[in-house]
Amino acid sequence: MENNILVLGIAGGTGSGKTTLMDNLIGKFGDVVTVLSHDNYYRRHDNLTYEQRCRLNYDEPASLETELMAEHLSKLRRGEAIDCPIYDFTIHNRSDQTMHIVPKKVIIVEGILIFENEALRNLMDIRIFVDTDADIRLCRRIARDVNQRGRTLESVLTQYQQTVKPMHEKYVEPSKKYAHIVVPEGGRNLIALDMITERIRRHLEDVCDTKA
Repeated sequence: MENNILVLGIAGGTGSGKTTLMDNLIGKFGDVVTVLSHDNYYRRHDNLTYEQRCRLNYDEPASLETELMAEHLSKLRRGEAIDCPIYDFTIHNRSDQTMHIVPKKVIIVEGILIFENEALRNLMDIRIFVDTDADIRLCRRIARDVNQRGRTLESVLTQYQQTVKPMHEKYVEPSKKYAHIVVPEGGRNLIALDMITERIRRHLEDVCDTKA
């Protein structure tokens, strides 16, 4: 554990409840938490039209610049700040903006494929996989993509059938074996949330004792 920084990885399928779990942890420890989202590392495709970008497979590992994320996480663990890319889901491309992220005592790394990459997952001290029924995950994805990302119901269902579901079965579900903890229902699992919260609290106490 470099520089007394604890790195938590939160993985799981689309709509599994990763964000709910993460938001609950941020609500308890917000001032000492840095978040690094795999979604921001989708590759830039300026050479493609919007229609072409819409047809890309965004649920396979090659769609993400995971090597850059691993480099950034290594820097954060060493206590160095980074400029993280920002992905704009409304245009299916990276924004021209970046986000300056400074390391804090707890770093949360989240994304559906963060355990699939060995170099990235080895940078995490605790790996948590959020496991939720496929029908529930689909309903949550529809609500999110239609309400927050301006997608049509037809486009969400087409993408789910063509890439999201098969890629989940090929890459996301098998990566569960790399998790230290499997949490059914994510942030709604209050017992698991209490256990994770207590682990973070102990880490923060240890950091304070080390500095004392």
